[in-house]
Amino acid sequence: MRFTLIKCIPVCKDNKKSLIFAALFFLTAFMKGKFKLPNGVLCLLVVTGLFFYLGSVMGTANMLNTIMHTAHDLLLNTVFFLMSICVIMGALSKIFVEFGVVSLIEKCLRPLMKPLFRLPGVASLGAVMTFLSDNPAIISLAHDKSFSKYFKKYQYISLTNFGTAFGMGMLVIVFMLGQGFTWEPLVGLFGAFCGCIVSTRLMQRFILKARPEFRDEPADENAEAIAEIETAQYQSKSMFTRILDAVLDGGKSGVEVGMSIIPGVLVISTLVMMLTFGPDTSTGVYNGAAYQGTEFLPWLADKISFVFEWLFGFHDPHLVAFPITALGAVGAALSLIPNFVAQGWVDGNAIAVCTAIGMCWSGYLSTHTAMLDSLGYREFTPKAIGAHTIGGLCAGIIAHLVYVMIMML
Repeated sequence: MRFTLIKCIPVCKDNKKSLIFAALFFLTAFMKGKFKLPNGVLCLLVVTGLFFYLGSVMGTANMLNTIMHTAHDLLLNTVFFLMSICVIMGALSKIFVEFGVVSLIEKCLRPLMKPLFRLPGVASLGAVMTFLSDNPAIISLAHDKSFSKYFKKYQYISLTNFGTAFGMGMLVIVFMLGQGFTWEPLVGLFGAFCGCIVSTRLMQRFILKARPEFRDEPADENAEAIAEIETAQYQSKSMFTRILDAVLDGGKSGVEVGMSIIPGVLVISTLVMMLTFGPDTSTGVYNGAAYQGTEFLPWLADKISFVFEWLFGFHDPHLVAFPITALGAVGAALSLIPNFVAQGWVDGNAIAVCTAIGMCWSGYLSTHTAMLDSLGYREFTPKAIGAHTIGGLCAGIIAHLVYVMIMML
């Protein structure tokens, strides 16, 4: 078995690339059960192999310095910038909720819910809330009996995909606008909207195929009578107090969101950047500075570059790092954009596509399991992930096509 496996490993002229292929091959064989390893051995092999690859290309000292410098620079110049946006957007969204703006938007969007998403009109409130905050906001709303009473079970479960497609949308768009692009993020917003339709309806199709009885069963049979949308819980307070409470509470929630993106940005982005960027651009050598790497992802993407260029209009293989990172954390993916802009790899089309994919996916691999578990339907996690993967790809494709059509006008 050992010699058979070794003979099947792809041969590459670059020994470092061959090492990566060998690691991927043995990992695949292990997952298929062709051979077994003691607990922890596979983890050690993967981690050791990754650091050996990085160190053999960059040098051990340079690799360690680059890791520390990149993480430090991301924390100071990216995380705190994103956190400041989260705080401001959190305060603004809380004011919108407090003074009825969200309710007004929800009423305007209600007519779109049934024909486009096969969801009750009240679902538009979930779209607005997740757009202003993050994916899990749809779950806290779904646990409200006056909200869940409107839904059948197949609609209720699909809220995971529906809410995720709008998660952190405001943050993504504001961040892209801050990079100097004006209308391109709006094209991305439209692409994410279309991707949400695909993901939500595909998820509903998967659910009904597996459990046809969910078509007519209510989401919560024991739900209480529907409550009035507008409440008077703050009517006894003065206008100044209501504004102050909304700003402070919203800002506090923004800090929590900003803190939650730190691990993703520092860990995921540092790794992705070290697999994306190359040595120092002026000297062509490694010196341990921030944002240096082995250019493995661009090398890999270049082998199938025609796919990304055809689907998304990406003209540089480095851009593939954004959708890969967005799978786990959209905040980490956004941290890649300033460097892409500085390197000149980004154009208007890339911003539109990245906005669409980043907003639609918004780290769904790291949230879907917990969200469905919270709703009590963990068994549908693979279906939700599959549907949302397709939805995000459709979002990027649509954003690219719309951008091309606009440029042709």
